[in-house]
Amino acid sequence: MTRVAAVDCGTNSIRLLVADVEPATGELAELDRRMTIVRLGQGVDRTGRLAPEALERTFAACREYAEIIKEHGAERLRFVATSASRDAENREEFVRGVLDILGVEPEVITGDQEAEFSFTGATKELTGRSDLRRPFLVVDIGGGSTEFVVGDDHVRAARSVDVGCVRMTERHLVRDGAVTDPPSEEQIAAMRADIEAALDRAEETVPLREAHTLVGLAGSVTTVSAIAQDLPEYDSEAIHHSRVSRDRVREITHWLLRSTHAERAAVPSMHPGRVDVIGAGALVLLSIMERIGAQEVVVSEHDILDGIAHSCAAEAR
Repeated sequence: MTRVAAVDCGTNSIRLLVADVEPATGELAELDRRMTIVRLGQGVDRTGRLAPEALERTFAACREYAEIIKEHGAERLRFVATSASRDAENREEFVRGVLDILGVEPEVITGDQEAEFSFTGATKELTGRSDLRRPFLVVDIGGGSTEFVVGDDHVRAARSVDVGCVRMTERHLVRDGAVTDPPSEEQIAAMRADIEAALDRAEETVPLREAHTLVGLAGSVTTVSAIAQDLPEYDSEAIHHSRVSRDRVREITHWLLRSTHAERAAVPSMHPGRVDVIGAGALVLLSIMERIGAQEVVVSEHDILDGIAHSCAAEAR
């Protein structure tokens, strides 16, 4: 077994996985998995820069993760940074801070690399399932971008587009510095048009409609699953490999986009950091399902983090 640590720093959250990986089989035994909402991408779409307070929140989480990695004695660490830090003018400030705290430079990966990691992490457990038809379409709905990957055992095509729950919220649902509570029909329509245009771009290179099984990743999708199951609290085991019908996703999305902040915050499985952005994330998921005609989405808790961990173990061999 190789003990590895993987960090995925996205637009909305930073996440850590410490795991033992069996190099021969690829089996992954999870030791610690956690997530912190840091909103690194706060205001990036508007200013082009990472905000000082967003950087400090992220560095505070990195300091916490450094202690956990040390406690577990991980042999290798890989830190992957995605959309927000890829776009920002002051990304070098972010790189220096992470290097000082964790001793490794964050790899500011391309959208295609991000998609490859997501596909590996999401499908490694699913490839032997007889009840799931291939090819898979893996959709990773992040804060700043969404990755689309079509493949069987390996990736056939991938594309990243700049549509995510934070970016869509900030672009369409914020008025006078605050999220509209709830948004107007005009705001929702404008957001939907933006998402549909992004799906057009994705379809230029990824055959979305050829997929037989839709696999959804990341917080927007897992939260929709938790709501669909009416869970009394967030439960990763109940969410992992759950299936949510398109009709149920539509019903939940409709409610989220027409509810108040207080009503969404009262959902017991809702992370406080997702209350204002979950409506946009759910709409991205629904738009994808309607575009490709998917009757359901298979929800995975295993995603880019697991893919990063597998890559880290492979490098150790």
